[in-house]
Amino acid sequence: MKARQSHGTGEFDPAALRACGAGVVFEPGVLVFHPQNVSIGDGVYVGHRAILKGYHQNELVVGAGTWIGQNVFVHAAGGVRIGRNVGIGPGVTILSSQHEEPARDVPVLHAPVRFAPVVVEDDGDLGVGAIVLPGVTVGRGAIVGAGAVVTRDVEPYAVVAGNPARVLRLRR
Repeated sequence: MKARQSHGTGEFDPAALRACGAGVVFEPGVLVFHPQNVSIGDGVYVGHRAILKGYHQNELVVGAGTWIGQNVFVHAAGGVRIGRNVGIGPGVTILSSQHEEPARDVPVLHAPVRFAPVVVEDDGDLGVGAIVLPGVTVGRGAIVGAGAVVTRDVEPYAVVAGNPARVLRLRR
């Protein structure tokens, strides 16, 4: 069994980020892991207790004007790119890696990990508690409903909801 090691506390100095734009607000309790692979654009707001989990490989990039709510969890092992002016509601989870399904005699925890980037394009919105799974692109201006589980790409300007998320309509 591999020896476990800590990823650290997540406490950070904004100067340690790969890039940190002007006017960025980090509320108390925000944690950032691997800040050297995290880039934050101008005017971004990051709410209380959000966890931005960069990774030793790949990047977490957040575009200018984006709003990240309280208790959001972003895990960028496979890479995450969030566009400009995106709303990310409280409690949203964005994942870019997952364990592959192993044979029955192999614990899931020990199965190989698959990395797949997540992209949330400009001007979209992820509702409270939504979950975006690895490999998904949420198109420009799309709206993801509260509690939705996004398992596949969302076309630009679509409104999706449910588990798994399904298209309700296209925005005009």
